[in-house]
Amino acid sequence: MSLLSLLQQKLNLGLFRSDYLAHSAASNNIKQVEINTIASSFGGICTHIPGLHRYVLQELGHGDKLKNVPKNTALEGLCGGMLEAWKLYDDPQSVILFVVEDVTYNICDQRFHEFEIRRQNPSVIVIRRTLTEIANSAKLGNNKELIIDDLTVAVVYFRSGYEPAQYPSDREWSARLLIERSLAIKCPSIHYHLAGTKKVQQALAAPNILGKFLDDPAKIEAVQEIFTGLYSLDLDEHGNKAAEMAIMNPDSYVLKPQREGGGNNVYGEKVSEVLQSMTDSSERTAWILMERIIPPIQKGYMIRPGGPSIPKLVDLVSELGIFGVIIGNATTIFTNSQVGYMLRTKLSDADEGGVAAGSGALDSPFLID
Repeated sequence: MSLLSLLQQKLNLGLFRSDYLAHSAASNNIKQVEINTIASSFGGICTHIPGLHRYVLQELGHGDKLKNVPKNTALEGLCGGMLEAWKLYDDPQSVILFVVEDVTYNICDQRFHEFEIRRQNPSVIVIRRTLTEIANSAKLGNNKELIIDDLTVAVVYFRSGYEPAQYPSDREWSARLLIERSLAIKCPSIHYHLAGTKKVQQALAAPNILGKFLDDPAKIEAVQEIFTGLYSLDLDEHGNKAAEMAIMNPDSYVLKPQREGGGNNVYGEKVSEVLQSMTDSSERTAWILMERIIPPIQKGYMIRPGGPSIPKLVDLVSELGIFGVIIGNATTIFTNSQVGYMLRTKLSDADEGGVAAGSGALDSPFLID
C-alpha cells in the first residue's frame, strides 16, 4: 500500500523561501540558487534587521535614506499562513505543533514565530516536540486526528526532519509516517518536502517542462530566465556528458546532493575529484550538477561577535531569499502570496551561506533608482 493511499489530509501548507544570486555572467540578472520547502529559516530574525539599519542610518545623520531600506513582513506573513491553515482545520481547541531538533541552535528564529502567532491570535497554543518525543506520545484519534498529550494538532510545522541524522532510529521514521497519515495540515507535506529536492529543481529547468504547469508563454519565459544550467548525473549519455563537462572545468560548476541544511555542496577542484570517484557508481545519480553563479562583488564591513575591534573593508556578495506562503489542495489554491525577504551577505571567498559558520551575516537591501 502506498503512502498516498494512506493520506487523510488533502490540504497542504507551504512556507517556502526561494534563494537568488545576481549572475555577473548574465548582465547581473537574478538566478535561482535553490528553493527551500522545509524549515525555511531566518524569517523571524531577518524582520528585525531593517530596523537596526534604519537606526544606524539615523544615528549617522542619514535620515533621508530611511525610505531606501524596505520594510520586511516575512515573520508576519509566515505566521499568518500557519494561522490561516489552523482556521481551515476548523477546531478552535486545536494547537500548532513545531517539530524541533534535539538541540536547536536557531532557537531565536523559531521563538519569534511562536511569539508572532500568539500576537496575531492569543488563543492559539504552540507546542514544541522532537521526533523522538512524538514517537513516544503521539497517536491517531478515531478520525485520524493527530493527538499529542491529549491535544489535537491542527498544523505541523517542521523545523526538523530534513536530514538523515534527525532520524536516529526507526522510531523517528515511524513518527514522521504517523504525522503524514494524520488529519493535521503539514508544513510541508511529504509532497512539498520532496518538491524541494535538487532533483526536482533540475527536472523543472529542463526544456519544455514548465509548459506542463504554466499556460502563458510570457510567464514561462520569465520563470525559465531565472534558471541557470542544471544537469542530471544519471548513468546515461546525458549524465556522462555533464560529468565530463564538470571534470574538465570544475570551477564553473557546483555539485549538489539531495540534502538540506547547508554545508553539503561540492565546489572547485573537489567537483572533479568527487565525480571521477563516482564514474561507474549509482551514487552519482543521487547528485545534480549546477552551473556556478558568479555574483558581483561589493566592498563592505562585516561586524559580528568576536571580530576585530576595528572592522576591515572586505569583499562581499549577497544572496536574496523571497518568502512565500501557499495553502491548497489538488484542485484549489486558497492562499498564494509573497510575504517578505531575507538578505544574506557573506565573504566573497565563502562557498556556503556562512551565517551560522561566521563567514556571513543577515543584511538589508538598500534600494536605489
